[in-house]
Amino acid sequence: MSEEPEAEVTEEETDAEEEQAPQEGLQEGDFVRLAYTARTVESDDLVDTTDAEVAEEEGIDDEGRDFEPRTIVLGAGHIFESVEDDIYGEDVGTEGTVVVPSEEAFGEYDPEEVRTVSADKIDEDDRYPGANVQVDGQQGYVETIIGGRARVDFNHPLAGDDIEYDYEVVEEVDDRTEQAEGLLGMYIDADLDMWIETDEEEEENEDGETETVEKETLYIEATPQLSMNQQWMFQKQQIAQDIIDRLDLDRVIVQETIDGGMGGMMGGMGGMMGGAGEADLEEALEDADVDEEELVEELEAEADEE
Repeated sequence: MSEEPEAEVTEEETDAEEEQAPQEGLQEGDFVRLAYTARTVESDDLVDTTDAEVAEEEGIDDEGRDFEPRTIVLGAGHIFESVEDDIYGEDVGTEGTVVVPSEEAFGEYDPEEVRTVSADKIDEDDRYPGANVQVDGQQGYVETIIGGRARVDFNHPLAGDDIEYDYEVVEEVDDRTEQAEGLLGMYIDADLDMWIETDEEEEENEDGETETVEKETLYIEATPQLSMNQQWMFQKQQIAQDIIDRLDLDRVIVQETIDGGMGGMMGGMGGMMGGAGEADLEEALEDADVDEEELVEELEAEADEE
């Protein structure tokens, strides 16, 4: 009896089997809490850190931010791609060091991005070497300024620098509210109360009939800092959509609580600011780069007109 020839396994079948096989370790789309410190390779300058001790040593611990591991989504561009590649397939507790080349980090240094512009395009208060300026919508810093001409470098300050990235995967984040907090924290540095609820609502279907549907909703309690945050004001639709897509939610509702009883001028302002106290108001104005004295003068002028 003759033996049957063995069936050949095609490359396509091998790829299909590999795709069906469960992948081990952390993968794209996983939420993790990551501790890290990034420094330039050549000069050892600090780029970013989640370590409070490192922040204190570098004298940046008074910037009003919390230095603690951050919740990120692997594959979402929250960290350098080289670091993500080093984490894929690993487990919680993994530590590593990755050197991120300049072209992947903040780009190569381009001498053509150093240009001479008219000093009239720069605010008078910023006409000095080292000043960070914006000219024709581009961010840069002044190298020299002579007479009516300024030499401005429009490269990123870290352009041309390789970055050494030390990291530790602290934990995998499964709680969806914590995931939402981490996603929002990638855009806005604010401590916000939020929670997820499933609501029932009446909706009209395609046949014109009313039916009860469930809406999984992320609720966010607004604060003065959030309401006056420029990135939130201009990008809240995109930010909310990112959260909806990644957490498979139906919607995001941002709600504002206004407390009364403050009375007088500050009572009116407190209502406008969502019930903020004086300290919260000052902090909100500072974050929004608003001159509080000028704002008060305008409000008093309006009150006089009334």
